[in-house]
Amino acid sequence: MTSKDIDIYKELKTYFGFNKFKGLQEEVIKSILDGNDTFVIMPTGGGKSLCYQLPALIQEGTAIVVSPLIALMKNQVDAIRGISSHKGIAHVLNSSLNKTDVAQVKSDIVNGITKLLYVAPESLIKEEYVEFLKSQKISFVAIDEAHCISEWGHDFRPEYRNLRSIIERIDDVPIIGLTATATEKVQEDILKNLGMTTAKTFKASFNRPNLYYDVRLKTSNINSDIIRFIRLHLNKSGIIYCLSRKKVEEIAQVLQVNGIKAVPYHAGLDAKTRAKHQDMFLMEDVDVVVATIAFGMGIDKPDVRFVIHHDIPKSLESYYQETGRAGRDGGEGHCLAYYSYKDIEKLEKFLSGKPIAEQEIGNALLQEVVGYAETSMSRRKYLLHYFGEEFDEVNGLGANMDDNVRNPKKKHEAKDDLKTLLECVKLSNEKYKSKDIVSILIGKVNALIHSHKTDQQPYFGSGKNQDDKYWMALIRQALVARFIRKEIEQYGVVKITDKGLDFIEKPESFMMTEDHMYEEGDDITIVTNSKAGGSSADEVLIKLLKELQKTVAKKNGVPPYAVFQETSLDDMALKYPITMDELKNIYGVGEGKARKFGKPFIDLIAKYVDENDILRPDDFVVKSTGVNSGLKLYIIQNTDRKLPLEDIAKAKGLEFKELIEEMQRIVYSGTKININYCIDELLDEDQQEEIFEYFMEAEDDSIQKALDEFDGDYDDDELRLMRIKFISEVAN
Repeated sequence: MTSKDIDIYKELKTYFGFNKFKGLQEEVIKSILDGNDTFVIMPTGGGKSLCYQLPALIQEGTAIVVSPLIALMKNQVDAIRGISSHKGIAHVLNSSLNKTDVAQVKSDIVNGITKLLYVAPESLIKEEYVEFLKSQKISFVAIDEAHCISEWGHDFRPEYRNLRSIIERIDDVPIIGLTATATEKVQEDILKNLGMTTAKTFKASFNRPNLYYDVRLKTSNINSDIIRFIRLHLNKSGIIYCLSRKKVEEIAQVLQVNGIKAVPYHAGLDAKTRAKHQDMFLMEDVDVVVATIAFGMGIDKPDVRFVIHHDIPKSLESYYQETGRAGRDGGEGHCLAYYSYKDIEKLEKFLSGKPIAEQEIGNALLQEVVGYAETSMSRRKYLLHYFGEEFDEVNGLGANMDDNVRNPKKKHEAKDDLKTLLECVKLSNEKYKSKDIVSILIGKVNALIHSHKTDQQPYFGSGKNQDDKYWMALIRQALVARFIRKEIEQYGVVKITDKGLDFIEKPESFMMTEDHMYEEGDDITIVTNSKAGGSSADEVLIKLLKELQKTVAKKNGVPPYAVFQETSLDDMALKYPITMDELKNIYGVGEGKARKFGKPFIDLIAKYVDENDILRPDDFVVKSTGVNSGLKLYIIQNTDRKLPLEDIAKAKGLEFKELIEEMQRIVYSGTKININYCIDELLDEDQQEEIFEYFMEAEDDSIQKALDEFDGDYDDDELRLMRIKFISEVAN
């Protein structure tokens, strides 16, 4: 029986109640019914599951669906059972079943009742199941989340590697591979590993025109920013992704104490709690789920209005998959990611413990994420290029749904630099990856470059006029413009295209946008109407506060930064505190600091608010969960007892640097702390006096400037501890 013998529209209406197919569904279903190996690349929300469900229901026998997620299997089985009078039409076969359940599943398959059997890859390799399935009529095998078979996929599962040999043992049936996200490298891997290189491939567009892509620098004010964002999307459903369980719990708590209906979701919670929280989100008893990536794989809530990445993900596939949970109904979807290079360094550190091959893959995927976050070109174009799809950033659907397009950076002519770059790739025989090409251009030798004697070539150092960040930005833009490409077999090696060769012969205008340079200490400016309780710091007020800061500092005989830090002044110009209680909720201001210096500041702000008819955003005062108050008390009590700092850190599971950061927070918010006993062991009286005098006269409290000033006389920790002593004694 082929697709020509079946009225698939009638079957679609009978089983699912739809009158027409979506996107590529019809062609895919016909290919499966005709017995072809079929490969389907379709974004989240594109209707992949129907592609194998309908043929399974129509055809004789049982279709095996391999899926890595128990939650996803359960959802799909429940959905299929909902369209049939017989519960046995769909079953799962995984570790959650007892012996009685397994016997029932086998009986329904033998009796021809079961049309879809969902199996985890770990279950499929069990000998007893293989032997049983060999004796049954199997219609085809569908492999969902097929990217799991590739080490380059974002969710690699080693057990997926054995699938081809197991399928061959069961029966010679067509294989259907399905994935919501796959680069050319992953696609090639999937087809090769499943032995289906002749499969009919169907690839839908990855463009989701209703999603708005937005990347912001991650600063210490991130919680305030997230709360402001959620309040601007009041009563709408959203997901916040974090990389660690600890951070999930922390953010969920902060949201709850600030009046936002939120629940945590991660693998550390018991199954009952996870199911309850997922249901609360689906039933709209809560608006926000804060989750690790364990959440959402098996959920289909069409009206998720925002997806926030508190931590940048490990790959662009993960990012695409997770942002894809927004706006599945075609309505608005805001995809907001917070980026800081520190997070990338943490992920790199995590990779350093892995085998070399895994490290290389992980780092290559991470660099793509860095490129996406730092690029100033259309993020949609960058993302679609990563998935091998062209995008017209002027007329394409959703062209202006992106922060870079709405707030474009200046462009400059880079014709000559592009020619230099392309000549470097060509003359070095197309054997280097991006970072090595950058090294060659700026004249920096490494072992690989030296081994090929490239450092002796005339083009070595030909781009010394620009820095490494500039050349990396140009490489990214040249890749997207198709002047160069990345080799699939030796992933990451840069090759020149015919378009690139033509450019060398006949260079023409190439306008380049410079990447965002996210430096530590930068802050986010979210521009809104400052008269209306907006979320942009009031520049006029900042100027007045800085003048007052200097006056108060002079009166007290301390440097301006010892009164309030700049970040605290920015926060005041955002929230307009006019009482002592409100001032204590300002970033970096504790009770002691507010009491000592606060009165003139709240008086100035009250007068300013009154004179300028400012509508104060009083609902933007972020309440703290009090999570750190116990740690603060512990540190103060134990420094008073003169306990060694290393012991205090160890007792609280902190690195020494983390303890110093906590102590800095304590003194900067206005509380005294006595660490003279440990400083006396490190530095003599003259040394202490020298550093103390430096901080008294310094324009700001930068440790880097202090290190430069003392030129190696003192190390980072010594200067930080002395700064804590200084702030504690002169400002608190």
